[in-house]
Amino acid sequence: MNYFSTRDSQRKTPVSAAQAIKQGIAEDGGLFMPESFPAVNADEISGLCALSYNERAAKILSMFLDDYSKEELLEFANAAYSPEKFPGGAAPVSFLGDTHRVLELWHGPTCAFKDMALQIMPRLLSAALKKTGEKRTAYILVATSGDTGKAALEGYKNVDGIKITVFYPEDGVSAMQKLQMTSQDGENVNVCAIRGNFDDAQTGVKMIFSDKDFAQKLDSQGVFLSSANSINWGRLAPQIVYYFSAYCDLVNSGDIKLGEKIDIVVPTGNFGNIFAAYIAKRMGLFVGKLVCASNSNNILTDFLGTGVYDRNRNFYTTMSPSMDILISSNLERLLYVIAGPERCTKYMKELSQNGKYTVEDDVLAEIKKNFSAYYCSEENTACTIKGIFDGYNYLIDPHTACAVYAAQLAEKENAEQGRNVKIVTASTASPYKFAADVLRSLGKTPENAGFEVIYELSELTNTDIPAPLAALRDAKVRFTGAVGRSKDELLGAAESFVSAK
Repeated sequence: MNYFSTRDSQRKTPVSAAQAIKQGIAEDGGLFMPESFPAVNADEISGLCALSYNERAAKILSMFLDDYSKEELLEFANAAYSPEKFPGGAAPVSFLGDTHRVLELWHGPTCAFKDMALQIMPRLLSAALKKTGEKRTAYILVATSGDTGKAALEGYKNVDGIKITVFYPEDGVSAMQKLQMTSQDGENVNVCAIRGNFDDAQTGVKMIFSDKDFAQKLDSQGVFLSSANSINWGRLAPQIVYYFSAYCDLVNSGDIKLGEKIDIVVPTGNFGNIFAAYIAKRMGLFVGKLVCASNSNNILTDFLGTGVYDRNRNFYTTMSPSMDILISSNLERLLYVIAGPERCTKYMKELSQNGKYTVEDDVLAEIKKNFSAYYCSEENTACTIKGIFDGYNYLIDPHTACAVYAAQLAEKENAEQGRNVKIVTASTASPYKFAADVLRSLGKTPENAGFEVIYELSELTNTDIPAPLAALRDAKVRFTGAVGRSKDELLGAAESFVSAK
């Protein structure tokens, strides 16, 4: 299968799946997309129901990554989703009431949904280097709003032929997320704070990718740039799998019948996770509504309702930091699919120049056929955490709380419309990654300002602390550096690390 840039209006520059994964971002600044979406029918979904998660992953990924063999994809999946890495299962489903289901995506080594892609992606990239005959070192640059950074560091640590630098907003991640990143082991990893927000980090990294002089300098040193953010197709494709898997698990449990539609609710910042659900729907998975849940940075809620994307607005730092984003990179992929590459390129140019764009009526109408959106204030986030724990003895993190709040609103709307449909909410992180905020949401003021707060949460709720987080108690901080938000400062930090012997 060929891949094209979202900004390649003439489809002049096809690349293979391996090349797309190796390169990360297209030379014109666009994102790679497959030339088509494979079709999956009811019989094939029934066949998936009989498979393990690892087998489902290999099957679905083989539809997109046809220059990888099914055998090596299964080998990668078995290694990525082993019981040692995912002791609670790769993507189990829990029940909340009659119609609400929760897809738990945080049972991996960093306790966030990013593990679902970033445990298999390094294996895909390593294979891609061999498949494309690449001899240079891959230098991965990552901008993170919290969870991607740690998951990428953990996935790529000590992988031969790869170096990685992660940039995170100094005051825009939780204490646990910061500790996870700054204490990361591995000889090929680097972590740097920026004095700015996630959008500053993401914009700076994108500008570095488009710097041809830097690329030439790296090339002279036997190095090239790649990415681990969801702008890389190798990061996004594995996320399609768990939506199919959740559907199969619901069929297997007798909760739904094969062919019955479900709604999917996703807490959304960079639009990659919900776009993966959209791809699953386009492939043939029986999905009704896709519900986009935002926090107080509700730019996506506004866009999906009005067709106007305007990042010229206040930026809020919230208790759900992975959603504190005003530039949702993967939205470009949706616009490419619906509006086509020419209009998509125009939107992205307007966003770069003016900070806003407006899609045409036909584009907005098509978006609304598939998506609805709600946003959740800080107050409602806290109330949802408490309400779900009080009502179901079920503990959720702030990002999941935003999605659960949206799911509750969607349930009311479904009832008003006479739609009797199961709703699956993507739960994206362990509540222990945000222990202080969760504790406050439950009505208790933390007595500790540091790591010990997780023990307060465990005692109050009688829930277990995930082992990977408990193990951080004695972790030593390795990375303390910080830079400004300008491209030159980020570039200096990146160049300093990659040039070090």
